[in-house]
Amino acid sequence: MRILIAIIRTSLRAVVTTVALSVSLPAAQAPAWLPAGTAQALAKSTDTLAPPEALRPSADMRRAAQELTRQLEYGHYRNMRVDDALSEKLLDNYLKWLDPQKQYFLEEDIQSFEPWRRLLDNMLVTGDLDAGFEIYNRYQQRVAERLNFMLAKLRDGNWQPDFNRNETLELDREKAPWAASRAELDDLWRKRLKNAMLSQLLDGKQDKDIRQSLIRRYETQLKRLSQTRPEDAFQAYMNALTSLYDPHTTYFSPRVTENFNINMSLSLEGIGAVLQSDNEFTKVVRLVPGGPAQKAGTLKPTDRIVGVGQGDGEIQNVIGWRLDEVVDLIRGPKNSVVKLEILPAKAKSDTETHIISIVRDKVKLEEQSAQKQTLKVERNGRDFKIGIIDIPAFYADFRAMQRGDSDYRSTTRDVARLLDSLKQEGIDGLVIDLRDNGGGALNEAISLTGLFIPSGPTVQVRASDNRVRVYDDPDNAVAWEGPLVVLVNRMSASASEIFAAAIQDYGRGLIVGDQTFGKGTVQTIRPLNHGQVKLTEAKFYRVSGGSTQHKGVLPDLYLPFNIDKREVGEDALPNALPWDQISSVYHAHYTRWKPVIPILKERHEERLKKDPMFQAVLAEQRWLEAQRDIRTLTLNLNARKAEVEKQQAEQLALINMRRAAQGKPGLKSWDEYEQSQTEQPAHGSRTPAEQDAWLKETGQIIVDFLTDTPQLAGLAPPLTMLE
Repeated sequence: MRILIAIIRTSLRAVVTTVALSVSLPAAQAPAWLPAGTAQALAKSTDTLAPPEALRPSADMRRAAQELTRQLEYGHYRNMRVDDALSEKLLDNYLKWLDPQKQYFLEEDIQSFEPWRRLLDNMLVTGDLDAGFEIYNRYQQRVAERLNFMLAKLRDGNWQPDFNRNETLELDREKAPWAASRAELDDLWRKRLKNAMLSQLLDGKQDKDIRQSLIRRYETQLKRLSQTRPEDAFQAYMNALTSLYDPHTTYFSPRVTENFNINMSLSLEGIGAVLQSDNEFTKVVRLVPGGPAQKAGTLKPTDRIVGVGQGDGEIQNVIGWRLDEVVDLIRGPKNSVVKLEILPAKAKSDTETHIISIVRDKVKLEEQSAQKQTLKVERNGRDFKIGIIDIPAFYADFRAMQRGDSDYRSTTRDVARLLDSLKQEGIDGLVIDLRDNGGGALNEAISLTGLFIPSGPTVQVRASDNRVRVYDDPDNAVAWEGPLVVLVNRMSASASEIFAAAIQDYGRGLIVGDQTFGKGTVQTIRPLNHGQVKLTEAKFYRVSGGSTQHKGVLPDLYLPFNIDKREVGEDALPNALPWDQISSVYHAHYTRWKPVIPILKERHEERLKKDPMFQAVLAEQRWLEAQRDIRTLTLNLNARKAEVEKQQAEQLALINMRRAAQGKPGLKSWDEYEQSQTEQPAHGSRTPAEQDAWLKETGQIIVDFLTDTPQLAGLAPPLTMLE
């Protein structure tokens, strides 16, 4: 997926924040903790020094808070008032934002914050940020205490965890009560430390090496703790506020304004990934189509980056680092190598990591632009040729357009050119591949729709004042009148959903794949005196009246993908705007596809039952679902070893199912699989159609339409008008 700027922004964007694990404390609340750069002193003594001076908001931040509060109350689509009810939500959300797993704050801290519960709204209106900063400072005090607790344990030669003891670590504490005492938190963090040591022990490391490795990790986090800036506290507090309105409304500090979308420039040299802070980790939000990371195939969305190294150099632990500093390490010149230590999203422990290498390169427009290929499908002695156009994003060269360049690049222009070429090749049907397309320019979604329908409405946009604007395709020309299928998945978002919904509402083509993301909101960037805010100001609606928000576009025929819908999608995001509908608008409707969908579905489902690739994908889905139900992790060495071996054996069997479906030999061991991860060929949207099970099945669906329903397939598409 990729972000492109348009007058109306339609692309899927993750909230990119720099909520660092660092801030200082008020002098009266100063705990004992060690400053950065004192590793030798730490090794010799457990004495601690006073923390630096507490963070305080600047006058610019106070003014920005007032301005942001007004923008939210009077400019956001939700029309949510800044009142006592919002104040209560803000306190709870801020605490969750800082400590989502309830690992740092004590119950006594939470109680001390209660007097602010119904006052935060009034404080924000006047630019009073004291409460937000005091809570942030207290949080950092608790973080420092926990890090020092871990370091003290590791340096204590007499302390040795009992790996024969039968105890477990709770994996998800979001709904747990706040710890009633330090002793309760001590026990939790003792288990966390034991788990970290146990994971490395299972990797074959010795106790001395394990302790040294973990000491370096926690010392690094203490060092970062001393480098917090007031901006970090301010941004955390403001985004706890903005996220109450919806997940796409976000405050950007002046520095993050420059860095949050690291792939915006087509000439940027790096790996082509969008990152965000996720508690103490740096998480991969998405990969830039055609970028080095996407082509390497070893980095996945929701993976967490815990270490970064350069070339043959040593991996540097970046847990607890600021997002902008991690980005600076990952960026680099073309043809240089960056090594990333990856913690997969599915990992049960923060030490279940592996290392990948990616060669940095420029992210070229050519590699992100629409591309074509063909697929041959044999049926009853006849070869059918299916044209495929892969569109990774809805893009346009706005600068060339403004210069008056008559040959500027855009999605619609490129697709029209590719269509002309495919028609000359004599294709029988067309697939528009929108998998992993996160959106882009609204005008391109509208004009692309116009290549397949006569003139008519394509999308409706409703503002917060309920005024509705209808966007039309004014061009009567149709570039392709033959069979059309649009292939989508859960990562197809925003402008992709506008196009797919219009094709479905017009009955012009068939939507195949999985439920799309459901990002049906419109954002605009508004400057503040200090930073800027990305504000949701409108919603998209289909020509049939239903919103693409929250529900996305449901396919006519389903294909399985291994994308966790509980984690990925608008309906998985907190405070997402709901689905609703408005009046439909007059639009043409093709009656070519709808009558034959039951026949196509029957043929399609018969093939899925026999297709080894899709059976492998479904088996993976079942396994992942079972893994998500695991709530605890054993801290007994023998039991943990048995669990790991069982899990690896199950995963290896699933991997070999997929390899067998691809005609590849099976892997004999987990070690062989891990080695293969550094040798994966380029893959993704540019995979040859003959090797892509999803494209192959989509081609079969088109051939079903052409052969099993000849009485309809051969007819010109009649139109009827709908209200």
